[in-house]
Amino acid sequence: MTQPTFTVVIAAYNAERTIIQTINSVLMQTFGDFELIIVDDGSEDLTLPFVLRKAATDQRIKVATQSNRGVSAARNLGVSKASGKYLAFLDADDVWHEGKLAKHLAFHRSDPALEASYARVVFCVDSGNDLKPGRTRSTVFADYCALEDVLIENAVCTMSNLVIERETFHEIGGFSSEMRHVEDQDLLARLVGNGHLLRGIPETLVGYRMSADGLSCDFAAMLAAWKRLADRWSDQIDMRRAEALYCRYLARRALRSGTTMALARDFMRQGISSDRNAFLSGGPRGVLTAGAVLAGSAVPARARKVLFA
Repeated sequence: MTQPTFTVVIAAYNAERTIIQTINSVLMQTFGDFELIIVDDGSEDLTLPFVLRKAATDQRIKVATQSNRGVSAARNLGVSKASGKYLAFLDADDVWHEGKLAKHLAFHRSDPALEASYARVVFCVDSGNDLKPGRTRSTVFADYCALEDVLIENAVCTMSNLVIERETFHEIGGFSSEMRHVEDQDLLARLVGNGHLLRGIPETLVGYRMSADGLSCDFAAMLAAWKRLADRWSDQIDMRRAEALYCRYLARRALRSGTTMALARDFMRQGISSDRNAFLSGGPRGVLTAGAVLAGSAVPARARKVLFA
């Protein structure tokens, strides 16, 4: 069998509500030279039957299973079965623009030194089975990413956005299987911190589903895990500034998710306490985040999801 250009890896756990829409966004890609490996991480709902039924319709889909060991272990299992030159990760509740793989392939071919790439993400409101694009999109830096770009405010935003050479992924050691939070930033920090080149495509190619009850919104655990991660790189970054900016990042995510305003206020207090100037830096990003947190209690949660998405 000819080696595919891409291996797409989806780690899924109890994703019966979203997994088919996610898979379809892969199958609708304009560039079709890929294999899709879906790893069921011990789901207790109908995720696995849905995936197996879908796999029977397209020979590019392969399915693997494991007992529930977490997203990092599931992704690593998927990669262990991969044969593509590039790895593209996708979470089981996000979706891709139909041109994503084609855009990344052209981007890598235009810059042979490039080892990993990302694009813009649009934050989408989760309303039932529909996924409605919000107003907010992530930022793409004009140049190669530095350590701070991935370790502090996470330019890549989500693993659904990353394409990386399979050889490079193995070289940096893959995902840390014991991590259930900030595992993406850990991987990216090892990528960029060890001199590998990561650069962004200035186009929106990923739809990120926001849900206040998901793992990705366990903000307190994220902050604790991030502090442990950042400490490993403390000789290369200003820790007080880094913590202030990461707390701002979490405050913005809390606003987008529609969760309680108490969380957003806590993150703002921690960020300003760590480095007030850093928290308020960046023009509108800093000032508007603080203003939104202060005014947020007057805005219903449903309205905040729309305003900050």
